[in-house]
Amino acid sequence: MIPRTTRRLATAAVLAVTLPGAVSCAVGPEPATPVGAVAAAPAASAPPAAPVVPARVPETLSFTAKTLDGTAFSAAALAGKPVVLWFWAPWCATCASQAWTIAEIAPKYRDTVPIVGVAGLGEQKAMKEFVREFELAGTPQLDDRAGVLWRRFEVVEQSTFVVVDRDGRVVHQGFLDGESLTRQVDALARG
Repeated sequence: MIPRTTRRLATAAVLAVTLPGAVSCAVGPEPATPVGAVAAAPAASAPPAAPVVPARVPETLSFTAKTLDGTAFSAAALAGKPVVLWFWAPWCATCASQAWTIAEIAPKYRDTVPIVGVAGLGEQKAMKEFVREFELAGTPQLDDRAGVLWRRFEVVEQSTFVVVDRDGRVVHQGFLDGESLTRQVDALARG
């Protein structure tokens, strides 16, 4: 074991050698610019970031609703993206066959072409069971038992798809089978 006095002297010696070097790096006059030389300009900072301008909300996406689980939903949040609205009923056999396609493609395109279900023409309990049975919980499902959105989009039968492009124009309204829906969504995602 090293005696305490020796350890203190060793620590003092290390500090005496390293402290002046550390201080001289941090303190002292700036180097002089030779006569006739041009001083370097300070590094330019990055330009201020451009403000994020929210997308214009088209009339087609100017609506709010509640999801089947009671969460508030605003279609305005989808502005600037193509969107697929799927109008379905829980007792509809065609809707049930399309549900598997929706469950398969919706997660893949969630960020580029959101698919939003609009449930109507049935009771909420049956709608929730439909969502659970076809594993649609990851896709927003709006509760439109009152038919507000069905009337707004003039949907008169289920299963109807309303495809809205990124500018808010309805580019398709009507039936789509699974293959046609997948092609349409893929084309919208590619731009």
